[in-house]
Amino acid sequence: VGEDAVWADLRQRLFVDPTTLKADYAASPAWLRTLMQAWADGLNYYLATHPQTKPRVLTRFEPWMALSFTEGSIGGDIERISLSDLKTFYGQPTPPTPEELGMIPREPSGSNGIAIAPRLTANGHALLLINPHTSFYFRSEAQMTSDEGLNAYGASTWGQFFVYQGFNPKAGWMHTSATVDNVDEFAERITRRGGGYAYRYGTASRPVVANTVTLRVRQPDGTMAERRFTTYRTHHGPIVATKAGKWIATALMWRPVPALEQSYLRTKATDLAGYMKVAALKANSSNDTLFADSKGEIAFLMPQFKPIRDDRFDYTRPVDGSDPATDWHGLHTLPSLPSVLNPRVGWAHNTNDWPWSAAGPDSPKAADYPRYMDQVGG
Repeated sequence: VGEDAVWADLRQRLFVDPTTLKADYAASPAWLRTLMQAWADGLNYYLATHPQTKPRVLTRFEPWMALSFTEGSIGGDIERISLSDLKTFYGQPTPPTPEELGMIPREPSGSNGIAIAPRLTANGHALLLINPHTSFYFRSEAQMTSDEGLNAYGASTWGQFFVYQGFNPKAGWMHTSATVDNVDEFAERITRRGGGYAYRYGTASRPVVANTVTLRVRQPDGTMAERRFTTYRTHHGPIVATKAGKWIATALMWRPVPALEQSYLRTKATDLAGYMKVAALKANSSNDTLFADSKGEIAFLMPQFKPIRDDRFDYTRPVDGSDPATDWHGLHTLPSLPSVLNPRVGWAHNTNDWPWSAAGPDSPKAADYPRYMDQVGG
């Protein structure tokens, strides 16, 4: 959509590489490949039978493309990367926008969810409030059924084939925006090495990986031109900025196959145990969950993608990438996360806030968890 979108496209391509996604598609489970193929077939059939619809970009869909956007959240993790910082690093010095400085309110986002246990309801059944807040047209209301057991109703995000928040005949799930702290910045110590760069890691010097990203950009006269960028990354992630003389690498969850598996499979979960089995994929990085089922079970869950970190460091700021102690060390187990399962108080809620008030007196206690569990603190 022109020059103005170049930097958002580049930010996306730092993580989303078509060649890699094609390989991920080929290696994904057969049942998931079948779904992705059906998704592409359906879109292409619609375009073939509705010639009055004129796509602005994609004129044909391929199944691997479903892996490029696997969560339904209104604000993906990648949006935490400043476009002004990115343009300054890979283009020309660009001051922060008024929105980035907080001078202009951002578009409201986030949602509300409440789960109530049967003993507090008039009819003796669990209740679930699903109250999503999104941009206009960001999600559509739909019922999805299949001959293989799918029967889910709710809100689906454009371009995706799963119900993001909704219910099936036995269970319901609601997502709110989490205060989770699982996107980190690592300040890298960079030196020149031959024709490239290296970064310090412990006592070693490692090469900075350089890649070429080519973007097609629509010109004012409607023609297409190409822009090429040499991008850089360390083992922490792609370089997205420079601060205080150091290159900044961003680490975030990028697990497209497990993420798509989890997003779809949870729509077929029929009880809390089944939902938790799907959650064990640990590929939800940005959404809290309120859950209720026909057995009367309720729950509040934080995002399951939670890197284990050294609590000595403040991960709300860039940490020293040259110190191996700042690295992520695997993922937390589900029982080690601040969740609430069937609280005695009989309810759980979230309004895009911390988990420490999710269930009144039965809420998790911030003092029992590492401070990096959320960005708000205890």
